[in-house]
This record gives sequence, structure tokens and C-alpha cells, in this order.
Amino acid sequence: MAEPLPDWFMPPAEGWTADDMDHLPPEAPRMELIDGAPIVMSPQSRFHSRVIRRLTNALEEQAPAGLMADEELTTTLDKHQRPEPDIVVYKDREAEQEDWYEATSIPPEDVVLVVEVESPESVFRDREVKPGKYAAAGIPHFWRVVWENGRAVVHVYELDATTRGYVAMGIFRDRLELQVPFPIEVNLKKLVRN
Repeated sequence: MAEPLPDWFMPPAEGWTADDMDHLPPEAPRMELIDGAPIVMSPQSRFHSRVIRRLTNALEEQAPAGLMADEELTTTLDKHQRPEPDIVVYKDREAEQEDWYEATSIPPEDVVLVVEVESPESVFRDREVKPGKYAAAGIPHFWRVVWENGRAVVHVYELDATTRGYVAMGIFRDRLELQVPFPIEVNLKKLVRN
């Protein structure tokens, strides 16, 4: 017999909001908010975890001063949208904010790049749902990383400000070399294997 859902999981009368995510109890699983619905995050595969860690490190090492790269930090796009990209590159406002160390979400105007690493349960969200929400919020760069025959392949998109949609800029299989959002080179073979 299935156990009943805990009381905290029942939606508030006005529905879930981005602010509600900061008031979940410690025993709550990691969740993101899409269209006012909490989405429980599945356990990560080794591919997913390794790619996130290694790509975050590469982005952080190569980002210019003033930009930070972090894993699994939410961005509050609006009242009912608080997705958790696998990697977020954002403007470092540490010196301007006394409570920066307590922040659990990055405002979209500070986000330069979001990266989603696909897993079997997230394919639809990572391909169809989240890109539209990131684009509507004005996030200028979006990457999607997929598993392809034992390697990490990066699909790169850039925001078209006129249409508020992403335009495909390239698919990178062995080596990622870009000039935007900043000059970066990544040996994609090393994201998965040593």
C-alpha cells in the first residue's frame, strides 16, 4: 500500500509559487517549479553527474571576471516558474549583496547561460519546455547536452531578441569552441572519460 503524501506536498489554495520553494521542509526532495507544479528531481546517472561537474569546472575556469558558474541553482523566471538548470553561468553580484551566500535563486536578468544535461526522464522538459521559458525570460544562451554513443554532445542555442526564441548555433561532438557568451574551448571527450 502506498503511503499518503505529506501535508507539505499539498498545493496552497492559490497554487505553488517560486517563493514557496524556499519554505519546503528539510526532508523534501530536490524540486523545481514549472508552470506552478513542483517537479521532483530524479537521481542522477554517472553520465549526468560527471558532465555537470566537469563542464561547470571548465566554464568557471574560462569565464571572465564578473561571471560565476554553479551547479543546480534555481532561477526564478516569474511567480510560477523556478526551474533548476544543471549549470547556470551568471553575473557575480557578490560585492553588491550582503546576503549573497543565502541566495537560493538567480534572477534571470543576471543569467548569461543555462545548461541542461538530458536524462531519460527529463528529455521532454529539456527539449520542449525549459528552452521556451528561458527564452521568454530573456536568458541569452542555452546549451543542451545529450548522450550520443558514449560521448557528450552539446547543442548550442542563442536568443533571437526579436522573436524571443532560441536559434540553433551548432552541434559540437568532439570539441566545443565558441566566442559567445565568452571565449571557451572544451574537449568534449574528456567530459565523459579521462
